[in-house]
Amino acid sequence: MSWETDRSENVIVRSGAAVQIDEGLRKYMLQVYNYMTIGLLITTLVSFALAHSSLSGIFYKPDASLTIAGWIAILSPFALIFMMSSAVSQGNSGKALVLFCAFSALMGVSLTTIFWVYSALSIVKTFLITAGTFAGMSLYGYTTGRDLTKFGSFLIMGLWGVILAMLVNFFIKSAAFDLTLSVIGVLLFVGLTAFDTWKIRRMYSEGDAENVMTSKAIFGALDLYLDFINLFLYLLRFFGSRRD
Repeated sequence: MSWETDRSENVIVRSGAAVQIDEGLRKYMLQVYNYMTIGLLITTLVSFALAHSSLSGIFYKPDASLTIAGWIAILSPFALIFMMSSAVSQGNSGKALVLFCAFSALMGVSLTTIFWVYSALSIVKTFLITAGTFAGMSLYGYTTGRDLTKFGSFLIMGLWGVILAMLVNFFIKSAAFDLTLSVIGVLLFVGLTAFDTWKIRRMYSEGDAENVMTSKAIFGALDLYLDFINLFLYLLRFFGSRRD
């Protein structure tokens, strides 16, 4: 009788611990999506504001080519990623958040030209398509019980292949090749959305201090932010209507 009681108490303790871990995981993932949303909002506001004001002249010449400040703004995010990685490894969530916001703002500078090239309606339509696709694949990555390690390695190799192919196409300027790369790009970032969500979920540890968990959430938000932005840009090539 005593053994049965001990076993029942053990089950209750295990169940309570599982619920606590599950609640912590939900809180962590909610942080990730909230930070990603903040980044997207900053990028949208900056790009829209620059596209519709004379301030764009700081970064773009009248023919839409880049000024020196424009080149700095476009190249700076690469350095910020390394700085964010360092801040996350140190558990400095405040610094990581500031860098993420700066990164998002600079990405807004890079995306200013889409408002000059594509109609507002097609941009909104593509954004909604991207959001729906992203949500579906992120949900899959969060809920799947499969190990996506090999799948992720394949996607990373494919991404490097696309980058190299884009560099080649910069010189040969083949429209057919560009279309093929766009299709592959969409598929890659659809897959990366699922993989990165799965990876971010696995990064969670219930033993993390609050600042460490927040730092992880911000860096995870950066991954998903980049997946969303790249998926949006590739889809815009298919659904975007150019201005007359």
